[in-house]
Amino acid sequence: MANAILVINAGSSSLKFSAFAPNYGMDPVLLLKGQIEGIGTRPRLTARDADDHLLVDNAYDATLVNGHNAAIAAVSTWLSTRGRKVQLLAAGHRVVHGGPDETAAVLITDDLLAKLEKLIPLVPLHQPANLAGIRALRAHHPTLPQVACFDTAFHRGHSAIVERFALPEPFYRDGVRRYGFHGLSYEYIVERFQHLAPQIASGKIIIAHLGNGASLCAVQNGRSVDSTMAFSSLDGLPMGTRCGAIDPGVLIYLIRERGMSVDQIERLLYNDSGLRGLSGLSSDARDLLASKDPAAKMALDYFILHVCRQLGSLTALLEGLDAIVFTAGIGEHSPEIREQICLHAAWLGVNLDEAANQAGGPRITLEGSPVSAWVIPTDEELIIARHTFDLIGPLSTNLMTSQARLTDGARHGELFVSSRTPNPAREEGAGDWRRQ
Repeated sequence: MANAILVINAGSSSLKFSAFAPNYGMDPVLLLKGQIEGIGTRPRLTARDADDHLLVDNAYDATLVNGHNAAIAAVSTWLSTRGRKVQLLAAGHRVVHGGPDETAAVLITDDLLAKLEKLIPLVPLHQPANLAGIRALRAHHPTLPQVACFDTAFHRGHSAIVERFALPEPFYRDGVRRYGFHGLSYEYIVERFQHLAPQIASGKIIIAHLGNGASLCAVQNGRSVDSTMAFSSLDGLPMGTRCGAIDPGVLIYLIRERGMSVDQIERLLYNDSGLRGLSGLSSDARDLLASKDPAAKMALDYFILHVCRQLGSLTALLEGLDAIVFTAGIGEHSPEIREQICLHAAWLGVNLDEAANQAGGPRITLEGSPVSAWVIPTDEELIIARHTFDLIGPLSTNLMTSQARLTDGARHGELFVSSRTPNPAREEGAGDWRRQ
């Protein structure tokens, strides 16, 4: 019997999952990845193996898969019908907000869940779904160790000056501070960049995570120095449906003069702004690039302008720049937007290689460019699988003897999930397991 780690990224209406085989001394091996989209509306389960072969494409009745509990049940049922048996060792979850105290991946406990619940107002689009995924898996696999991997953890360790707002001290002590997000993506990119360009990876880097959610992160010596996202996932760049940085006086005006409630403002800023609000057409950059509507071009120009503005700000903070790295949906797949950003950044010493940019990199600047630009696909799931396995360690001697079967299983993407037998000795010391 082989072993596997389940990785879950639960969204408000979708649930993405991956299965990885632990591989001692090396990165976990991807077995398969999939998702359920349209939970509660048009649920559909799809999954592919490590070679991108389609394994399943099932539609469900919306009344049957109407929440995360039902979605986890559907995934578990599908996994359990596959041919080769694999024992599920643990599950790792993407959790967007860990607050000021969580600096690394941790085992999930009731106390931790209670702390994470209090952070929901800071990331209302993500945190409730993340926690719903955890609780749903607990219901179906109550003895399975679960690990929380935080998007905020990579940014812990910022200087107090970077973390603070210009508010009185008690607010800072109560947690009103700049946190930063997309940390799992940034962590992967930093490590991958060290392999691609070791001669500059320890220098001054700005990573552009540009997708439906978007932020920039200034990195020096492999560590986060500052990020454009702050207290919540609203700040910084305009995004698919989120507004990005906004004068707080606008919010006072909307409340006092327009009579808007807190709920109305929250919906405006999280759901009806950004590319969708500017264009009136779509939150998807692909739709806007394909449109001839002037409002679509204006929305994209606005997005590019603010990326370049923040690029300049973070370069000043770093007191120089060695490289820019593009990642996430727009960053990886839109040569048009990358080109515009690089052309605007020519004053920094970015000399774009148009052919390399169209080809998707990895390096998209000319040889000798004072500041290089790169395209690196992110892999948050691998980071979560790695942290989960590092944290739980080997759970049985069976793990060591099953390695030959793991490689074969990875080729076939075959998986059967069964709950592990609890190990009382390990359960007793669970609270002491720490990655660092």
